[in-house]
Amino acid sequence: MSKAQVYDRWHLSSQAAKTGITPCEHSTKTRTLYAAVCHGAGTRWQVRWRDFDGKQRKEHFDRRPDADRRAATIQADMARGSFADPLAGKETFRYVAERWQAGAIQKQSTAENAAGILRRYILPYFGDRQIATIRRSDVQTWVKELSSRLASSTLQITFGYLKTIFSTAVLDHVITLNPCEGVKLPTPRKPEIIPLREEIVSALIQSAPEHFKAMLLMAAASGLRNGELLGLEVEHIDFANGELHVVQQCLTPTVGVPYIATPKTHSSIRTVRVAKFAMDALKAHLDKYPPVPILMWDKTDARKPIERKVYLVFQNQDGRAVRRGQWSHRWALIVKRANKLLAESGSPHRVPEGASMHDFRHFYASLLIKHRESIKVVQKALGHAKPSLTLDTYVHLFEATEDTTRAAVEEGLAQVTRDLEVTHSLAA
Repeated sequence: MSKAQVYDRWHLSSQAAKTGITPCEHSTKTRTLYAAVCHGAGTRWQVRWRDFDGKQRKEHFDRRPDADRRAATIQADMARGSFADPLAGKETFRYVAERWQAGAIQKQSTAENAAGILRRYILPYFGDRQIATIRRSDVQTWVKELSSRLASSTLQITFGYLKTIFSTAVLDHVITLNPCEGVKLPTPRKPEIIPLREEIVSALIQSAPEHFKAMLLMAAASGLRNGELLGLEVEHIDFANGELHVVQQCLTPTVGVPYIATPKTHSSIRTVRVAKFAMDALKAHLDKYPPVPILMWDKTDARKPIERKVYLVFQNQDGRAVRRGQWSHRWALIVKRANKLLAESGSPHRVPEGASMHDFRHFYASLLIKHRESIKVVQKALGHAKPSLTLDTYVHLFEATEDTTRAAVEEGLAQVTRDLEVTHSLAA
């Protein structure tokens, strides 16, 4: 950007004296001025500078001191790198958000989720406003309104997208400050996860259609995410060692057909050991329902997506990949049948409201914790990125296990205690 300078629109430079023009009445003893064509029309003082794209920008003022102050401010902001173009600030939030979406490096599923959040919760409130007019108080009011409609986790994600868009605008010198700074979010209340009871897990598996029973059993026995189960291929099963190799997942976009993608995070790529009875059930499933090759897009390499034949272990009866919407309907029927089965058996328990396939993952985690597996083992089995995530999610289950610290210390120091007793007897 060039230096901000102040110009006198009403007068020509002193070079005009050579053309024979009569001096203007605004001349002083120290400076002779010559009237320009626009003399007396509009504001007299003009501040000029070039923006980051090299385009000339202008602002006009009636008084020279005001123009000088503005030029100095622009120059100082340029030096600090905090200058924001006033014209750019007139862009609508929607326009800036679309620019952010176009440049954001995201997985397809993440991009679709972001687009849905923008469409439902952010653009209706901020979309048509000039971005420079949005204040911190506006964002705080928006947060307050959404907090009565959204779960705290969803609100945090939504706020995160909003803050990111404003941060992009700051970096692009559209605005100088992010109005999300200083905004307070409601204190999140993370409910404790209550694992499904064994009888409920059993009822759900029994209530599933025959060709999906093994999938629900495997969900409870391996802790795989739903997308990981649906993306499991025959080549990823090691029957000899009783292991599943998680290297991909099957995703269904909001619009379009299912495709193969990388797991949720890099840590999600893992090998999971599975109990023999579950592996036997999986082998029986494959014998009864041999996978039909499905032509699908494999986007595990985002740079080189390919269309290939996929041999999914769990398919629809018509030999197609399971879609998210279809599974939601099928799950509702499974829950209904499971509750009926529980009632007929005389059980007072029912499938919790809002339960999903993900609850099998929590059930699996609870089994590992109950049998005293370390936090690191549980983390690796679940494919969590950090042990802290596992601990934050299941800390109450670790706390609920029997306290054996005293027995552990007594066992570990048994030899030391015996040695001390021998020493004491010798001293006596």
